[in-house]
Formats: sequence, structure tokens, C-alpha cells
Amino acid sequence: MQHVSCALVGAPVQTGASQAGCIMGPDAFRTAGLESTLGQLGHTVVDFGNVSAPACGNSNHQNDAIHHLGNTIGWAKALEEAAYDAMRKSHLPIFLGGDHSLSIGTVPGVCRYAAEQGRPQFVLWLDAHPDIHTLNSTSSGNLHGTPVAYFIGLDGFDGIYPPLRHRVQPDNICMMGIRSVDDAENAFLAQHPIEVHDMRALDERGFAAPLRQFLERVSAANGALHMSLDVDFLEPTIAPAVGTTVPGGATFREAHLVMEMLCDSGLVTSLDLVELNPFLDDRGRTAKLMVDLCASLLGRKVLDRKTRSY
Repeated sequence: MQHVSCALVGAPVQTGASQAGCIMGPDAFRTAGLESTLGQLGHTVVDFGNVSAPACGNSNHQNDAIHHLGNTIGWAKALEEAAYDAMRKSHLPIFLGGDHSLSIGTVPGVCRYAAEQGRPQFVLWLDAHPDIHTLNSTSSGNLHGTPVAYFIGLDGFDGIYPPLRHRVQPDNICMMGIRSVDDAENAFLAQHPIEVHDMRALDERGFAAPLRQFLERVSAANGALHMSLDVDFLEPTIAPAVGTTVPGGATFREAHLVMEMLCDSGLVTSLDLVELNPFLDDRGRTAKLMVDLCASLLGRKVLDRKTRSY
């Protein structure tokens, strides 16, 4: 793989989730050796530190279940600017979460940069959940469930979340690993041409064929590809450090295959690593696995893998 410049951008946000702990995520990635691991692969790595964001905006909503709305708006604004800036200064920004509400800011930020380059923005969403709730449809009130609905431009965010400069076209999104979807999200997915591969479909077809087809579409369009990797994409027995565990996720080899195929494609232009909750981890095993997956994305081969004892 060609050596690139990587920008690490910490997003210690946890107010989009129901369980505390994701605030420690960025430093757990650092402690697990993300910077040195990528450096050993020949990449230039610059740590931009952690973004900070004051709460702002209207913190009230007609949906009484919603919590920390003002905090989420503040993070969205700060991370949109941070993501756009990181795209301008590096080949590959890596956003260290933090819960998945950080994508309310990062995806619009990278999308703005792609639009300035005349490139369509694509998104690969690796997650147990589609996160396509609107502010009106969420029953949990956890705003980490709203980013996709927001950045594809669904109704209900105007005047509350920051105005979208550019939205992601729904047919430019591929979701893989989905296995926990409620009725409202199913309805939204049925109404929009998002490519969804749930775990039943992936059990039948495998990961390689649908991912290869999606990557061919990205390449043909000269698209920018943002990958958003949620810890709960993975089988919880190998990645316990997440507050939204759903059994039946991607195995160790399936996850590495996805990363290796993405590496071969050379198409990924930005990356979210989200929902790591070190408070729930076992001796850092989830953080280390996520760093290993990032290494596979950036050029580590199967034959280079070292034996590890926990």
C-alpha cells in the first residue's frame, strides 16, 4: 500500500449514548498504540489531539425522550469543522470516538471537502444498527442513533442540527453487519435506496462479493469513501467494550477481510472508529483489536500477524 499521511482526531463524546465511558475512547486508542502501529507500516501520523465542544443550541424538543440535545449540536458543529480541516491537511483523517453521534459532524465535514473536489461522497457503515432515526422517531432519545437520517437529509432536523451544506445520497451508502433494527428504522430504510446487508444476508453470501460490488461503484464514480466502524459491528465475544452489544456480529477473520479488501481498493479517504467504551473492556482487548483492524486497512498483511497472549 502507498504510504499516506494520517491525522488522528479525538472526539471524546459520550452524550449521544445511554452509558458513560466512550469519553475515554480516544485515549484508549492511543494507549493501544494506534500511532506507533501505523508509523511502523510506513505512514506519517500526526495526532491533532482531542476536539472540544461547548453545549449550544436549543436543548428542548417535543420528543421528551431526547437527552443532551445541546451537547450533540455543539459536537456536530465542532466536528464538522475539525473533519473538514483534517481532510485539507492529510490523506486520511481517522476520527477516534466517542459514540456514533460524532458522525453527525464528521460525515458532513468530509462530504463538504469531497464536494469541493468535485467527487461524490460514499459511506460504508459497519454497524449492528442503521442509526437512521430522526429526532421525532427515536424512542430511546439516544442521539447516536440519528447520524444517517441527518446526513442523508431526512426531515425533522432543520433549525435544530446544523444546516447541511451537502447531503450524502442514500444510494451512495452501504451498510454491513446490520442485525438490530426497530420498526421506524425499517420504514425509513424501505423508503430510501440504501444498500443494506444484514447478518442473515452476509451469512448466505459472505462479505467479499457485496463489498467488492460496492467498491466497484465507488471506483467507477471516482468517489470519496468514508468508513464508519462501530465496535458493535463485531461479535461481542471478541469485542466486549461497547454499550450496545448485539450477538452474531462479524468474526475476527470476517472483519479483517473487510479491512484487507478496503486496503487493496485504495479508496478509503476518511475513517470513524466509534463506540469504544474502555470501561467495559477486558484488559484493552477491544481497543487492541480495533487498532489491528486499522492496521489491516492500512497495509498489514495476514503473514505479518504476530502471536499475542492476553
